[in-house]
Amino acid sequence: MTREYLKKATLTAKSDASEVHETVKTILADIEAGGDATAMDYARKFDKYEGNVLLTPEDIEAASALVPEKLKRDIEFSQDNVRRFAEAQKATMSDVEVEIVPGMIAGQKAIPVDAAGCYVPGGRYSHIASAIMTVTTAKVAGCRHITACSPPRPGVGIAPAIVYAAHISGAHQIMAMGGVQGVAAMTFGLFGLPKANILVGPGNQFVAEAKRILFGRVGIDMIAGPTDSLILADETADPHIVATDLVSQAEHGYNSPVWLVTDDRALAQKVMDIVPGLIADLPEVNSQNAAAAWRDYAEVILCSDREDMAACSDEYAPEHLTVQAEDLDWWLDRLTCYGSLFLGEETTVSYGDKATGTNHVLPTSGAASYTGGLSVHKYMKIVTWQRATREGSKAIAEATARISRLEGMEGHARAADVRLAKYFPGTNFDLTADG
Repeated sequence: MTREYLKKATLTAKSDASEVHETVKTILADIEAGGDATAMDYARKFDKYEGNVLLTPEDIEAASALVPEKLKRDIEFSQDNVRRFAEAQKATMSDVEVEIVPGMIAGQKAIPVDAAGCYVPGGRYSHIASAIMTVTTAKVAGCRHITACSPPRPGVGIAPAIVYAAHISGAHQIMAMGGVQGVAAMTFGLFGLPKANILVGPGNQFVAEAKRILFGRVGIDMIAGPTDSLILADETADPHIVATDLVSQAEHGYNSPVWLVTDDRALAQKVMDIVPGLIADLPEVNSQNAAAAWRDYAEVILCSDREDMAACSDEYAPEHLTVQAEDLDWWLDRLTCYGSLFLGEETTVSYGDKATGTNHVLPTSGAASYTGGLSVHKYMKIVTWQRATREGSKAIAEATARISRLEGMEGHARAADVRLAKYFPGTNFDLTADG
């Protein structure tokens, strides 16, 4: 049986890349040339905000006072979970020292980058969890300076809950600036900030393009597109829960793909019947996003069996992958391409987005085929070192000289020759490429 599309997307999650690229490139060039003043010009134009760019301790205290105590406890709960998971991840990284040959020792060190720039969306939605996910992991990694950057709202500033979350997560500076200008300020070290070594965090297409253009000058977590989610479901799945989970992710934006892959036609049809009502029941802005995403980008795919379902999922390489099917261990062992995996009805992408501790900054647009999401590892540089005794360097030098001459790199060969001549005077070595 071949795969059957019971619902096929009419659009793909691509923006007008050329137009966005040119706009972002111009803004970055302007700000790099003009510095703080030009960044502020763009902030006034796009953010329409006149307050402090870098929040003072008094600003942070005032914003925190506006956050309800119950919400503070929820933020602290989520931050503690993210911190503990990040600490467990960091514990998997260790310095290594191994004797390659007698007298020649090589090693590995994990060193955190010095300065991290964490972008926290604050436009349509206040992404409290993004402040927790990005800043906490940088703090656990050991970055010496962490800037949290989020777009302010006119006359208000950054959403108080974002300020509180970034503060308790360990941000050294909180910057009220959005979009390309915020990314540029962190990259170029404006307003007295250290130049960021890495930029992380989700954002709109302009933020994503700024990170793409700047990659190389700085590290980035990944090049992100619209969020996407795929559900694998068999006949045992609850259609209402499957439909609810699809809608919950479609509300991210009008171009956020959601996919259902199943081997049960009756389940697929029931889910498609339920979704429109669930969308209509959402608040208006959420409903509009979810309706457009479902109409234009969603797909429902009928496969022959669970192996075909798994293969289909791996081809899509979704950002979020949910399994609501029997034999969860089989799926865990079989699936290979996803940003984060949610096994069973008892968990959901929303949990991972907000509070379970795993990071929600994840690869989109098929990037999960080659990379994972944000973690302490993204903030760490794995560097190597070596040292040797003179006797230990002997065999290494001989091999280096001969390989280098075979490659035509005489200078490299002579760097080995001089050491052999100094350490082992009077010894004849055959250092020619042809032996």
